[in-house]
Amino acid sequence: MSARINLLPHREERRKRARQHFYILSGGTAIIGLLIIGAMHTYVANQIDVQEDRNRFLKAEITKLDKEIAEINDLKNQIQALLARKNIIETLQADRAQTVHLLDELAKQTPDGIYLRTVSQKAQSLNIVGLAQSNAMVSTLMRNIEASKHLTKPELIEVKAVNVEKKRLSEFNLNLSLKREAPKAPPKPEPKPAAKKG
Repeated sequence: MSARINLLPHREERRKRARQHFYILSGGTAIIGLLIIGAMHTYVANQIDVQEDRNRFLKAEITKLDKEIAEINDLKNQIQALLARKNIIETLQADRAQTVHLLDELAKQTPDGIYLRTVSQKAQSLNIVGLAQSNAMVSTLMRNIEASKHLTKPELIEVKAVNVEKKRLSEFNLNLSLKREAPKAPPKPEPKPAAKKG
């Protein structure tokens, strides 16, 4: 006679174990997933913090460099201003003796019979208005100016006849230029004699 075996409880037990196994695996997978997500989140947060620290450091360094660049630009502006002042002083030094040379040269180059009424200067240009006993004397004055060390480029604007104290004279108007002297280079120091070997 064959024995009857009821497999229902056994199958039910198997299903129960399979469900428990599934829940355990699902729970384990979820926990592992959460752990991985948490670890990734922590890693990314740490990387963001590190990058933010680097950014803050770079911003601080950029701010320092900007201040240094501003200081360098200020120094450049000061240097330019000092060089401009130096050039002005050198120009004044060069022009200081020019008035003396001008008056001395005009006195030397003006022939007898010419009387200067006005001498006006604008930068390197001069205008002379004067009286001459003849037109030939004006020509002589222009030749003398051309040969001068300090005067150059005489240009006659006009000559007209005028009566001064019942004398017939020629009134002339003349433009000319000053020659600018090249600034003298500072003297070079003399080389020291080589020491004798003893």
